[in-house]
Order: sequence, then C-alpha cells, then structure tokens
Amino acid sequence: MLTIKVVTAAEIIGLQCDHLVRPIGIDSPEPRLSWKMNDDRRGALQLSYRVIVGTDSLNLTGKLNVNWDSGKITSGSSLVVYKGRALRPFTRYYWKVLVADKDNKLVSSTISSFETGMMGMENWRGTWISDRNDIDTRPAPYFRKVFNSAKQIKSARAYIVASGLYELYLNGGKVGNHRLDPMYTRFDRRNLYVTYDVTSQLKQGKNAVGVLLGNGWYNHQALAVWNFDKAPWRARPTFCLDLRITYTDGSTDIVTSGNDWKTSLSPIISNNIYTGEHYDARVEQKGWHTIDFDDSKWKGITLRASPSRNIVAQSMHPIRNVEEIKTKKLRKFNDTTYLFDLGRNIAGVSKLKVSGPEGTVIRLKHAERLDSNGRADLSNIDVYYRPKDDEDPFQTDIFILKGSAEEEFIPLFNYKGFRYVEVTSSKVIKLEEKSLVGYFMHSDVPAIGKISSSNPLIDKIWWATNNSYLSNLFGFPTDCPQREKNGWTGDGHFAVETGLYNFDAVTVYEKWMGDHRDEQQPNGVLPDIIPTGGWGYGTANGTDWTSTIAIIPWNIYQFYGDTKALADNYKNIKQYVNYINSRSKDGLTSFGRGDWVPVNSTSNLEYTSSIYFYVDADILAKTAKLFHHQNDYLTYSALAAKIKKAINDKYFNSETGIYGSGVQTELSMALQWNIVAYTDRQRVAENLAKRVVADGMHIDVGVLGAKAVLNALSDNGQAETAYKLASQDTYPGWGWWIVNGATTLLENWDMKATRDISDNHMMFGEIGAWFFKGIGGIKIDEQNPGFKNILLRPHFVSGLDHFTASHESPYGTILSSWKRNAKGVKYDVKVPANATANVEVPVANGEKVYLNGKLIANNINISAGSYSFEVR
Repeated sequence: MLTIKVVTAAEIIGLQCDHLVRPIGIDSPEPRLSWKMNDDRRGALQLSYRVIVGTDSLNLTGKLNVNWDSGKITSGSSLVVYKGRALRPFTRYYWKVLVADKDNKLVSSTISSFETGMMGMENWRGTWISDRNDIDTRPAPYFRKVFNSAKQIKSARAYIVASGLYELYLNGGKVGNHRLDPMYTRFDRRNLYVTYDVTSQLKQGKNAVGVLLGNGWYNHQALAVWNFDKAPWRARPTFCLDLRITYTDGSTDIVTSGNDWKTSLSPIISNNIYTGEHYDARVEQKGWHTIDFDDSKWKGITLRASPSRNIVAQSMHPIRNVEEIKTKKLRKFNDTTYLFDLGRNIAGVSKLKVSGPEGTVIRLKHAERLDSNGRADLSNIDVYYRPKDDEDPFQTDIFILKGSAEEEFIPLFNYKGFRYVEVTSSKVIKLEEKSLVGYFMHSDVPAIGKISSSNPLIDKIWWATNNSYLSNLFGFPTDCPQREKNGWTGDGHFAVETGLYNFDAVTVYEKWMGDHRDEQQPNGVLPDIIPTGGWGYGTANGTDWTSTIAIIPWNIYQFYGDTKALADNYKNIKQYVNYINSRSKDGLTSFGRGDWVPVNSTSNLEYTSSIYFYVDADILAKTAKLFHHQNDYLTYSALAAKIKKAINDKYFNSETGIYGSGVQTELSMALQWNIVAYTDRQRVAENLAKRVVADGMHIDVGVLGAKAVLNALSDNGQAETAYKLASQDTYPGWGWWIVNGATTLLENWDMKATRDISDNHMMFGEIGAWFFKGIGGIKIDEQNPGFKNILLRPHFVSGLDHFTASHESPYGTILSSWKRNAKGVKYDVKVPANATANVEVPVANGEKVYLNGKLIANNINISAGSYSFEVR
C-alpha cells in the first residue's frame, strides 16, 4: 500500500550553495544560498527569512564566529547572495535559514555547509609538472611521490588542476568517482581545478600519491576536420597539485607537485578523447601508486608554466559512470569475433572481462549501427576522421592481454556513442553475455522532471529525448557523443528548455557560458562550436546558432529566478548584439546557418536569422531593464522594435496572414518568438495548422522549425494539431524513429539519409520541453521567474486519456495531471509552498469548471497547495 506523507507544518529543506549540496572547494566570494519550504498546507508561504553563516556549527546564533547575519528580511525570496565578511580560502562555513511561515511561526532549517577552495591564484603552492615527452608521445604518463604525515590527521583536501585529463590516487586507491576531470575549457584562457576530501585515504606516517594523465582535448593527437590537433594551447598534458593536510593540533602541511616527483610511462599506450584507448597489460607496473613500489627506474619530471593565469574551481555536477547496462544479446560469429548488443544507444564506455594467452590483441569497436552481415558499422559516424594510418581506429579500444587469469579493461580517458560492441581477437577467446557491460556516462545532473501518459509512444519519445540529452552532456552540451563531441551552439540552445525542465543542469550551463566568454572575439563574434581550438569563426556562425550567449542566460533566469548568468554575460550579450547590428542592414541580417536538415522545405535565411537577431536584442533590452541600465534599455528596446518591424514589413503578408513562403518553419518561428502582432496571431496559427494538414499532418521542418512548431501551435489554439504532429508514428517525425527501434533522437528525419545521420543527436530535442508546456501546461511566468508564479495551461488533447507532468522547481514540486472519466476531465494540480499559480483550464462545447464541487471561472489564481478541478 502506498503511503503518502502529508506535511502539516513547514519544514525548510533543500539547502544549496551555488546550486550544489554542501559543495567543497568553491571560489565565489559571494556564493548564492537557496532553500525550499516543504509545507503541504493551502496557502503555504514564507513571510520572511533570516540567513546566518559562520565557522562554528555549534554557535550560529551568537555573534562570535558569525560571518553574516542577514537579519530578518520580509520577503518570499528563497535565493539570496552572501553579503557578509570576506570569505577566507580553505575554510568550512556553516549556515542555516530561519523562515516565518504563513502563520508567522519561525521555522529553522538544519545546518548545512559549504567550503571555500583556493579563492585566487595566489594561494597555489604547487608547480605545474609534466614528463619530458612531446605531443606525439602516445603512452600516458604516471607520476608519483611518497610523503610523510608526522602527526594525527584531522582532515585533508586534494586540489588538483590539469590541462588534459587525470586520475588521482592515494595509497593505491582512486580518489573520488568522477570521470574525465577536469572539464574541457579553452586551456590557454581558463583552467578548472577540482577539490576532494581525502581525509579517509591518508594515514599517519608514510603515504603515496599518484597521478595518471590523459590527453583529453588538450593534446588532440587524432586528425579530424575540426583541427583540434592545431589548437594554440596544444602540449603534453600537465598538472598541478596541492594536498593540504590539517592535523589535530591545528597545524597544516601542504604536499605539492614539484621537482621531487618521479614519472614513468603507463600501460595506456595510446589515448584519444576522439577515437579510443589502447592498453597493454604486459607493461603494467603493479602497485605504482603505493608506498612500497620500487620507482628507482623512474625518471625525473619537467617543470611547466601555468597554461593560463585563470585557475578557478570546477563548481558543477561531475561526469560519472551513472548507469551500468548489461548486454541484452550476444552473437558469436566465430571463436575470435563476438557482437554485444546493449539494447539501447548510450554515451560512455564498455568494460570487458576476458581470459587469453599473453600478447592476445583484442579490439572493441563501438557502433550505433550494424551492416547487412550483422557486423559493427561505423559509416554513419566516422566521416570526419582523417587518420594518417590505421594505428588509431575510430571508436575502437585495443586491449593487449598479459596472459594471467581473468583480466579486466575499461578506458579511463575516452568515451564513445554506441549500442553495439564488436569484440575481435587475434587469438581464440571465450566470451559470454556477462563478459561485457556498458556504462552510461554523462554529467551527473539530478533528474527533476517526469511525464507519463496513456500513449506509450509519447512516453518513449520523452525517454529517448532524455537519453540523447544526457548522452550529450559532458561538462558542456554537445551535438553527438561519437562523430564530433562538439559544443555546437545551436544544438545547445535548441535543447536548453528540455534540459532545464528535466534536469537540474544549471551548473553545466554556467560553466559553458564561461567558455563562451573565453571564446568571444573583441568585436563580439562567437564561434559556432564552443570550446574550440580555432575552428568555427567562419561566415555562418550567426544568430541562429551563437544566440546561446543571450538565450541560455535568459533561460537560466526564467527557470531559476537567478540573475547571475545574465549579470556575468551582460557585457558579452551587448557586444554580440552590437556586432550583429553593425553588419545588418535596416534591421535585417543573413548571418546564420538557416533551418538545418529540414524534411523538404527551405526557409529564407535572412528571415530566420533576423528573428534570432530580434530575440537577442529583446533579451538584452529586458536584461538592461532588470539591472536598471536605463540608457541600454531604451537603446535596445528600440532596436528590437526596429528589427520586428523590418521583419514584418518585408516578410508578412497582412492580406493572407502568411510569413515568407508559408512553410512550417517560417510560420511557426514568427509565432514562437513573438514577431506576430497580437491581432494576427490566431490567423497565422490557423495558417500554420492548415499548412500542417497540407503536409499530410506531418512535420516539415529543420532544427529552427523543430524548436518552434509544436509551441507555436499549442500556444495559439492549435493544440490538437500539435499533438498529432508529436505523436505521429509514420515518416517523418519523432515517433517514426521510435517505432523503428531508436532509443535516442536522431540527426536526420530520414533514417536512411546519406549524410547527417548520427543516431544520437539533440538538435530536434525541444519536444522534451513541449511535453511539459504543451500538454501538461507547466509554463513560466516571465514576470515572476523561477516558477514563483506558475502558469498552468494544460491541453486535454484527443488521443490521450491521461497525462501527468511534474517538475521540481526552485520552490518545490509542481504537478499537473489530468485524466478523462465518464463525466469529463479531472485535473489535479500541486503548487509548491511559497509559490502561486494562474490556472487556465480549457473548456469547449458548453463545458464548465468546478473546484470542490463549486462552479468557478476557467481562469483563476491559486495559492500553494493541492487542488482538484473537474471539467464537465
């Protein structure tokens, strides 16, 4: 029996610092502190708050050791910026919040904490070190040092920064469970360090520290069209380490990277983030990271300059092996060839357990597709690789056995996009289904959104969309996890709402916006892949792609009510808009890529690019108003009005209600991005619906239209048409992919296209957000962002008997759930404590809306609590 806990008094929960729970190693001098009220009572709200921050967890009420006491603040805000005494580096701070609930009863949270890290370059004590090899050396280097901790240890923290990738070890054990640290940045402009609590891995007396370095994006040895091998930062991987030990007597030691370390080459004889990893178990050095290892044959290190003068904390959800996926099917071709099928497409790695003679060479080829003979087929994803020889095959790991009993291999410095793993061996081996598992790797962002419906196809599309989103989240959003792994800006902003409805991904996006600032040219230009080694500053990196600089900070503000991303990027947005304006004529621009990979139709490039120019100018104007930059507000609101007028003057036929040539993308973009005058919206939406009918009730859009078409319909009285588009199971459409076996979203509507045919892409992924907006009706009130006031606009579409959407907002869980019954429709909602909602229930054919059996208007404002409406 399901037991539901009803909270009849307020609790303060969900305390976070900079959108993380109890983070350690933060650098922000003014961290953001946030919390939620858990209170199921009707009208639950926060009348006031008081935040107290100090260094003594046992004394957060007195004046001693208190760094900040906000005092009583009469406000419903649950996100505040620290405004106390300057934070010291390497210090743990404790904090709590006291809230007055709706009855003015004071409720205290439990105590949470955050811990500062370096707080500045000047606090590093270690030196950057590397081995004495060059960029063409294939094997990955080991580094080690033995040190002595003379006293009893109270706590210890490891701070490590690398250009390349690293694995950190203490006394033979791996430190932490992160993968592919640190996150990829423009290495010559910004480096990220990671903090680990290593107290439990150290002991009094002798200890050994070891570091294994991988190439990552820093030393890109593979050749591909993106020219990462020519990146200006490229060098042999390097790292810097400070291991700070605090003893029980209050004294400290710092173990650092420097001249007293030793180095050797490892059994990872080749590693490339783009292709694969090669491991020769015959040259393993067992115990290399332990105290008693004999390193007399190891060599000295070389000292290196810091790759950049900007080393900052990696304050974000890390990449992890999030899910282990067992083999669903094994096919044996012969004694040296096996094909493992995981049953779904993922990003990540495979782990193989195998026995065989010494020197046996095993190849693990990772593929999304099979050829006509049932063998792994890379032809859809290896098209941009330009190998100079066959030594580094694409998406293929190589494992050379040492000939002991069962051996195990999992790559450390690579990931791939795949469903199938073809294992071939130079000698006879015996493999079973359990011999290989896959690990779904991605930035481990918490899931905060869920939908379920009476149509299994809808649920599968949502699931596949999330699979693609996570497959393309590796410290920044990418286009695909196999062919490119690039941070295509367009793909990033097309999918940002899907990401934020479904996952708490703000920390990843904030990091990526830092990458944008690093890459922006002085004139405001951005490349269309970020980060980049230099590729992408071409002629097509225009508004429809690089509008990420405005769209993503704006969406963070809308979803979280947090202005920091807008503040951090305000000057950059302004530079960008000024650049576009300088190359536009009369408010119009053709700077862009256009509606990429459409079904059939083409859309006018000037029209679509100018719409995104308008979006950017409009966001800039609204942001200027938010920050009280009055002159900028007047300037850019006038520019936005000028662009909108220019678009309408040239591309809108007021007699027919048609934009451009009247294709789905052109009509839907005008509606989605508020180009259409209010008086014309219904007519344009009707024309869009007619166009969809003329197109056989199927989509005919590329990436720009896929972002707009479902929203344009459902927001403007055509929700039935939108649902029919979303739920089609024949070509072209999202459902067509699913019924043909897809478990992720594809790059092309045509599954048999000859190009642009990755099977794991996110650029058509807006549908994952539309489920929440267009059917569940959970929408943002722009004037009350962060879901402080929620707009609930569900659509009871034909073809569904029930639909439920939930989203964990900054204030708590929002629920929007409807179900048909014999009388009509029952609509249940939950508004979290300290929030409100405007509910607009759709009615037709004389239907009426009832709440608790009483007739009400179909558009009402409600306070926090649970409500059950009936439409009959």
